[in-house]
Amino acid sequence: MSAAASALTRTRPTTLTKSIRPTRRPPRIRKGLPRDARGLPIPHVSFTIRDTHPCRLLDHYHTTLQEDVMYMTYTHTSSLNPPKPPKEIRKKFDPLNPYAVFRSNPPVGGDMIGRKPAPECSPENTVQLERIQLHSMIKDAISNRQNLLGPIMAFRAISGETQFGAGRHTAEGVQIIKGRQTVQNWIRPGIPVGVKVDIRGPKMYELLGVLAEFVFPRLREFHGFLMPPASAPLNTPAGVAGVVSVGIPPEAMGFFPQIEVNLDAYPKSYGMHIHFITNATGQGAQNKARALMSGYQIPFLRR
Repeated sequence: MSAAASALTRTRPTTLTKSIRPTRRPPRIRKGLPRDARGLPIPHVSFTIRDTHPCRLLDHYHTTLQEDVMYMTYTHTSSLNPPKPPKEIRKKFDPLNPYAVFRSNPPVGGDMIGRKPAPECSPENTVQLERIQLHSMIKDAISNRQNLLGPIMAFRAISGETQFGAGRHTAEGVQIIKGRQTVQNWIRPGIPVGVKVDIRGPKMYELLGVLAEFVFPRLREFHGFLMPPASAPLNTPAGVAGVVSVGIPPEAMGFFPQIEVNLDAYPKSYGMHIHFITNATGQGAQNKARALMSGYQIPFLRR
């Protein structure tokens, strides 16, 4: 074989490869990316973070639970016997006075939130869950603030919330609670005494599923959260708040799947308060909130 034929044989596969599957040079990596106010690099492409799948409990609320709660909490008002209009409470200052129009103008008799009747039930104002707040008081943090590291990491694992996570400006992450006033020389203003975290959106419903399916069924001798007796008044500050507050012991912390998978990483277990905050207002708001949470399989017990 001649030298020209051998050279043609060597170059032919290269020519075919280039024509069938052409290649391009890899993109140059930008080293000098601009940074935001927190020092994090800003990518050169725009992207949007959305939910990858519909939330099961949120879909359950819109398809079944919303109509059931509206039917259970509906109060019929007859046109023959209309309810009395709420009493108007005069303001401290004259709203028409230009010298007092921009200052704080609270009513003289208070807002009287306990005496205000509940708004008329309609599909637009049906009770719904707005957010869940986890709160824990750490007494050891008063003497040494490093004792807050354990509950902070536990709350991050349970809630999955970080500050400005997924680009959400409403995500505040785990917050440190500090004392506001002096309490018998034990708590002073500015001293950290606990942690809390607010959970909204799909993560809120994921936490509800974890509580109903993993945590509460594994608690020993737990039949439900105690409710006040049926004769309790409905116009108390707690009865008109629309907030259901429950507490779980320290041993319940190990029942969360996020904690149970690596329980040795936490120095000790911590109890916590769980506040289910709804949009219910007026007399009987807390009963409406309990009816809503019962639909999410949160057990309640009345003796």
